[in-house]
Amino acid sequence: MNQEEVVRHYQTQGFVHVPAWYAGEELAEIRSAVERYNREVVPGLPDSDVVFEADGTAIRNCWRMQTHDSFFAQLSQSDRVQTLIAELVNGTPTCMGVETFNKPAKVGSGVPPHQDNAYFCQTPPDVLTVWIALDDVTPENGPVHYLPGSHTEGVHEHVPSGVKGNSFGLAEPVEESHAKAALLKAGDILIHHCQTIHFSAPNVSDFPRLGLLLVFRGTHTQDSPEMKAAYQKARALMEAGTS
Repeated sequence: MNQEEVVRHYQTQGFVHVPAWYAGEELAEIRSAVERYNREVVPGLPDSDVVFEADGTAIRNCWRMQTHDSFFAQLSQSDRVQTLIAELVNGTPTCMGVETFNKPAKVGSGVPPHQDNAYFCQTPPDVLTVWIALDDVTPENGPVHYLPGSHTEGVHEHVPSGVKGNSFGLAEPVEESHAKAALLKAGDILIHHCQTIHFSAPNVSDFPRLGLLLVFRGTHTQDSPEMKAAYQKARALMEAGTS
């Protein structure tokens, strides 16, 4: 897939699958770095930067990895990635975060339908996520599903979801049958717009579904006061529900 095709798919669908972006030693190095991070860095992280599954031991998410480990800061700044996404964020990309969604076998929890910009609150919405598959993603191990074209609809109302690690979900249900599952091979990437509606089911398989996420915005984006107010309102409802 050439750059023109990437841009066209991203702009029309709100997401684009780029096969075999990482391979060989580079892919092995990224996987090894995540495993090292889980083993050596996670035990010292504050609660805000790691989320565990319901069993209390399996890692669900790591947040802000670029602030705790230089490998992930450097990965997000690679010329190859920056060149790929600059046109998609309509300017110079800046990294907002590096994260994992581990989806461990059998216990990996689902993610409710949501839009990332309900959290990010950026205007214009020139923000995206580069989702790197470090395992094969199958129908059984909890693939992410995307609603094509939903990035053009603005940000919908979000409410507390009750899901630790993904605290907000859409207030109104979506037609999930219209969504497209991102079935990936290890080394593929899936780039999605911050307003594309997406969700995933739990991992009920015997195989993990590890994904490393690089989140970027264009340097020209700014916090939206209106969206921030809606975010704070939803957070207040969530905290009231857990107090």
